[in-house]
Amino acid sequence: MDQRQPARPRFFFSTAPMPCPYLPGRLERKVLTELTGTQAEPLHNQLSRAGFRRSHGIAYAPACPTCRACVPVRVVVDAFARRRTLARTFKRNADLTVRRLPARAQAEHYRLFTEYQRRRHAGSDMALMGYYEYRSMIEDSPIETCLYEFRDPAERLIAVCLADHMDDGLSAVYSFYDPEQTERSLGTHTVLWLIEHARALGLPYVYLGFWIAQSPKMSYKERFQPLEAYRPAVGWGRLDATAERSSLNEADHLTRSSRQNLEDASAGMVKPFMGQGIC
Repeated sequence: MDQRQPARPRFFFSTAPMPCPYLPGRLERKVLTELTGTQAEPLHNQLSRAGFRRSHGIAYAPACPTCRACVPVRVVVDAFARRRTLARTFKRNADLTVRRLPARAQAEHYRLFTEYQRRRHAGSDMALMGYYEYRSMIEDSPIETCLYEFRDPAERLIAVCLADHMDDGLSAVYSFYDPEQTERSLGTHTVLWLIEHARALGLPYVYLGFWIAQSPKMSYKERFQPLEAYRPAVGWGRLDATAERSSLNEADHLTRSSRQNLEDASAGMVKPFMGQGIC
C-alpha cells in the first residue's frame, strides 16, 4: 500500500489595489502564494520560470488589471558579452574580493544598507526598515539563499547582494552598496559579477526581477543584453526594449476615471501583503 501523504493543495491569493511604488498615479495588485515545506524549492523554481519573484517565504507576481508595465526579465548567460561601458565597469572593479556568506544579517551589512537607503531611496518603505525587518528580509527564506559581499583591497565593505540559487540560474533578490563609490558603478558591477558567477557554475540564466520601461529605477536592466522577457501568453522570449515601449504606450489607454474606479473599489479592503520593494 502506498503510504505517501497526498500533495498539499496550493492556494494563490490576490492583494487589494494599492498605490504603485514605481509608476505614480497607478495602482498595483499581486497574486501570491506561500513557499513552505519540502516542496518550497521545486515550487520556487517552477514559479520563477513563470515570472514570479520571492520575498521572504512568499512568491508573487504582478496581477494589475489595468497595467502590464512590470515585465519579468532574465539574462541569457552563454550569449552575454561585456561591451564598451560594461567591460570598463567590470575591469574597474577587478580589485574587489567577493565572498559567499550564509543568509544571516550582520550589523556591518545593515549599516551599509541604511546608508544606501538614506542616500539613494530616502522616503521609501525600505528606507524606514529597522534592523529586525532587515534581518527578516535576509534570513526568512525557505530556499537556498546566500549573501555575496564585495570588499575593496583595504577590506572595506562596499557592496552586498542577496541572491537565490535555482536549478537554472541565480536570482538577484536585492543589492545595496556604498553610495560614495559612484565611479565604480557598483549596482551594474554586481549584476555583471552574478552573470560571470552563473557562467562559472554552468547555470543558463540570471533573473533580474521586473523591467519597467517607464521607471528609471527599473529600466536600467535592459543594458544586460541579450535579455529575455516573460509574457504569460507566450512564455520567455527576447526583449526588444524599443518595441516593448511602443507596445506599452499603445496599450496604456486607461482614463483617469477608470483608475479612480479601482481606487474606489479598494476602499475598505484589508491591507494586503506588501513585499519589501524587491524586484
